[in-house]
Amino acid sequence: MSVSRPSRGCLYLVPNLLGIVPPTAVLPQRTISIARVLEHFVVETPKAARQFIKMLEPPRPLQTISFRALDANAPPERLAELLSPALAGHDIGVLSDAGCPGIADPGARVVSAAHDAGVRVVPLVGPSAILLALMASGMNGQQFAFHGYLAVKPDARARDLKALDDALARTGATQIFIETPYRNDAIVAAVLTACRRSTRFCVAVDLTLPSEQVTSLTIGEWRRNPAPAISRRPAIFLLGQG
Repeated sequence: MSVSRPSRGCLYLVPNLLGIVPPTAVLPQRTISIARVLEHFVVETPKAARQFIKMLEPPRPLQTISFRALDANAPPERLAELLSPALAGHDIGVLSDAGCPGIADPGARVVSAAHDAGVRVVPLVGPSAILLALMASGMNGQQFAFHGYLAVKPDARARDLKALDDALARTGATQIFIETPYRNDAIVAAVLTACRRSTRFCVAVDLTLPSEQVTSLTIGEWRRNPAPAISRRPAIFLLGQG
């Protein structure tokens, strides 16, 4: 007598909020409806994930929901373990600390493992700070590159910025990067020193929040005007054609 295997669950990619706002102000109802009933999550940081799911008012006690952390350097056997509920027929959610899973976080590794295991991957709609900043920048949205964090040391960071400015001049592709919020002022000062006067520089802070602010000017204009107060505020930085 053969025993039928359970059908596999789905891997839902659940976008998180970019800050403290009501979920219904940012997320569509389908995303909220799916996320609030999931019982298994693979997450960047369990504490942040629990706070987000609590805001969705799940129908079961929070302590009965599984939140398992995904390390950026997790070995293949750990990825298989994280996907085990889906192989047993249960749906899983992948959740970043902020924004969309797989974009500037380690979530892509579990998504790749899900494809290899034959688990259906379902991306849900929600905010991506990188795309929102690009949309609001007025820069080239047909060609762009995201570089994550630049070098921390001043000389290396200046070389990175010059390379991005040269790539922009050569290709016209918008160059996007991020920084730890407490170094925002330092990165702005470095951009104003390293890049061409004609290059357009956009700083997008607190996206989707009531304090949202997007400033897009040429480097020459930035140098003539007081810089906005962006210290310790989540920000996306873009270099584009003026």
